[in-house]
This record gives sequence, structure tokens and C-alpha cells, in this order.
Amino acid sequence: MTTNTPPTSGVQLIEVAPELAGQRIDNFLITALKGVPKTLVYRILRKGEVRVNKGRIKPEYKLQAGDIVRVPPVRLPERDEPAPVAQGLLQRLEAAIVYEDKALIVLNKPAGIAVHGGSGLSFGVIEALRQLRPDAKELELVHRLDRDTSGLLMIAKKRSMLRHLHAALRGDGVDKRYMALVRGHWPTSKKQVSAPLQKSNLRSGERMVEVNDEGKEALTLFRVLRRFGDFATLVEARPVTGRTHQIRVHTLYAGHSIAGDSKYGDEDFSKEIRDLGGKRLFLHAYALTVPLPDGGELKVEAPVDEVWAKTVERLSAT
Repeated sequence: MTTNTPPTSGVQLIEVAPELAGQRIDNFLITALKGVPKTLVYRILRKGEVRVNKGRIKPEYKLQAGDIVRVPPVRLPERDEPAPVAQGLLQRLEAAIVYEDKALIVLNKPAGIAVHGGSGLSFGVIEALRQLRPDAKELELVHRLDRDTSGLLMIAKKRSMLRHLHAALRGDGVDKRYMALVRGHWPTSKKQVSAPLQKSNLRSGERMVEVNDEGKEALTLFRVLRRFGDFATLVEARPVTGRTHQIRVHTLYAGHSIAGDSKYGDEDFSKEIRDLGGKRLFLHAYALTVPLPDGGELKVEAPVDEVWAKTVERLSAT
């Protein structure tokens, strides 16, 4: 259990409640020390100023019920309220919610909005939802979508739901399906791409993912949904594993990159799609099936946006 931290706090000793078991220490501190920049949270972790049961820990340490967390004195900014999110974005995200109950929110994330702040962004979906749902004190992202990918995104409102869905994601209990508009004629016979993926960083600091034998196993299942001659194909992609940029890199590896992908795509193909009005990444998480704690099952679908729909309409007419 935690309490609000005053602008200048002394040493705190916090006992971890059972419902917080399994949470990473860095995420625990970010929640407990509201208003403290993440860079400062990671700094006090790195310097060993945060102790669990009197011992040093790493940022990825997962808490256990009954752990005693020692939090050092932290000077908070004078203004510990987050910068308000623009009202227009709040309304847009409220309208994008496709399912909500007491423990879970599922929304149809618009393309171009990050799931969380950082890297020069003051806010993302999670920060906006915390303003929209101020009484939901345990709001956390269940998983992520790339900033330019649209579609279904799960946000847990309770720690118990977060743990349940993380366990389901680690197994095979969650079925996530995407639509992607790819270059060329995707063969009907190509039903899967299995290729190991490895992350790397360019000198600029940009993160890239590539197929590499030393990478992590990755498997994506594919199904043709619609063809536009030999120019483009609309495919369904179902990632069996959940690697970073998996669908984007697997389609590239198969020779059919995704329209509008500035990192892995074909610029000539993307330009032709842009000329039709398609100024976005054509990757959309459209269907989701998840097991619920009570033994039931939640199935939701999310429509594509107007830019996507009109581009496909124009493609059909060419």
C-alpha cells in the first residue's frame, strides 16, 4: 500500500500488498512517487538508493507480497500534477473506447498517438486515460502498440486483471489479429513467416529490428483478405509470438512490406498509397479475443479509420 508523497519526503518504508505482487519495482515506484520524473526513478534505482528487504535490486525486480521497500528522500517538482492533456484528445480517446468494465478498458487507439509519454512526448494514451478515469488508481497498459499502429489496446484498471492478462499473453490464451496493406501479390500459399528477430540500435539511437539467426524465435500466421491486382494485398496477420515490430519485419522479410512504414517499408510503394490519400501506417489491430478471470471470453473488433477506408475504396477503383 502507498500514500501520497509530499513535495519533499523523508525515507519511506512501504510494505507490498498482496495485490501488487508480481509488479516490477520500477513501475511500482513510478506509481508510488507520482510527479517524479522517470529519469529520477531509474537514477535512484541505479545508484542502489532503493532497497527491498534491505538489499539492492535491479529495475526489473518483481515484487512479492510482504516485501519491504525502502524509498529514499525524493524532492518532487513543486507542481506535481501532470500537464493537462488537450481536451480534444481526451474526447477522441473517450469516443474510442469499445469495451469497459470495472477491471478493463479496451480502446481503438488512433494511429499517431503513443501509448505512453516519453522520448520527447509529454503524454500518451495511458496519461490521458488517467485524467479521464481519475478514480481508477491502478490503470496500467496490458500491452503496447507502436505509435503509428492503430487498433485494439488493453488497459487494466485493477492489478488482478493486469496479472491475469499478462499470464494469458505469456501462454496462448490471447488471440490478436491485425490487418495490413502490403506491397505486391501475397501468395495464398504463404500462410506463415517463421524468422528469429533481434533488436539493434543505430548510431542515431533509433531502434531497429532485423531477422537474425541469433535473435528470438518469432512466428506470424498470415491469411489473404483481399487483393488489388498485383499492386497490393490486404492480409490478416496473427502474431503467435509478441516481438517488437514483429509483423512489420516479417512482412518485409517475406518481400511484401507494409504501406506507410517509414522504418521498414518501400518508399515508392508508400508514396503511391499516399497519393491515394493514405498518409498513415497501414497496420491495424482489428480483432481481439481474451479469456476473462470468471472463465468467460471477451471478443471485440475495431473498425479502421476514415483514411484507411477511403484509401482502400480508391484502390478498388484503380
